[in-house]
Amino acid sequence: MATPVLTIVVPCYNEEEVLPETVFQLSGVLDAFIQDNLISSASTMLLVDDGSKDATWELIERFHASNSYVTGLKLAKNAGHQSALLAGLMRAKSYSDCVVSIDADLQDDLAAIREFIVKFHEGYDVVYGVRQDRTADTFFKRATAQGFYKLMTSMGVNIHYNHADFRLMSRRTLDELEKFQEVNLFLRGMVPLLGFPSTKVFYDRKERFAGESKYPLKKMLAFAFDGITSFSVTPIRFVTSMGFVLFALSVVAGLYAIIGKIMGATVTGWTSLILSVWFIGGVQLLALGLIGEYIGKIYKEVKRRPLYVIEKEVIADQRELASVPSAKPTWVN
Repeated sequence: MATPVLTIVVPCYNEEEVLPETVFQLSGVLDAFIQDNLISSASTMLLVDDGSKDATWELIERFHASNSYVTGLKLAKNAGHQSALLAGLMRAKSYSDCVVSIDADLQDDLAAIREFIVKFHEGYDVVYGVRQDRTADTFFKRATAQGFYKLMTSMGVNIHYNHADFRLMSRRTLDELEKFQEVNLFLRGMVPLLGFPSTKVFYDRKERFAGESKYPLKKMLAFAFDGITSFSVTPIRFVTSMGFVLFALSVVAGLYAIIGKIMGATVTGWTSLILSVWFIGGVQLLALGLIGEYIGKIYKEVKRRPLYVIEKEVIADQRELASVPSAKPTWVN
């Protein structure tokens, strides 16, 4: 069987502090895999500049000129992590047998990529990198992350616990992923929908090598909310159920008021009235906001605007890549 062409896709946003070390370590990984005959010598890394405001793209161009492994895409503006990642995946699939996606911060264990390739040779189309534990996280981050995964699962979303976007995908899975014409991207939920043979590789996550996290609390909450509303209608059904419950309570309260009036046991006052008005008003605003969120997603979908615009690219010579035979994995029985 021909050795597969591997591309490592790395979304980058203001990563000038960590990028030199990222390129150095990934180059070492590719060197080792090629020497061990795990991958083809045509394998590369694809650095996707997601509209960075620092010198990220200048570094990518410099590394491309001096390092045969480095290729790059520059998006015209910041499109967001998921869109930048998708841009890299779709570009890499045209000349790769398998693609590994990883963040630039070096928190994901590069040693796990070897296991990814071994699993690909065994016939798996998708290999998920899964954290073994979250002991290194703060209590707040650990609690919120675990709560997010449990909430998504309870809402019927097929998502892998403690898996982010560190994974391997074969060319045919990327071909199928391209058919998902969704504007509201949540790749962690989309990839499991493909249904191809998959497995997991467990690893320990490291501290960020340099720079700052690109996912502060505000972005993390927005990402979680997007994931929930993109893959589940359970929140809408919850609002409907709450409406029935409140209607039933109002009927009971109405009967109680009528009986109290007949028996002459009414008590004058406005506190209970004001509180009930505020409560019902708050529920109504919550329901309208939630429905509006879904309508907003529909609005984005029907416009069919492109998820990203590529401004520049520095890519390996496609004539060299075309001369490399495509590797076909042996499928799992």
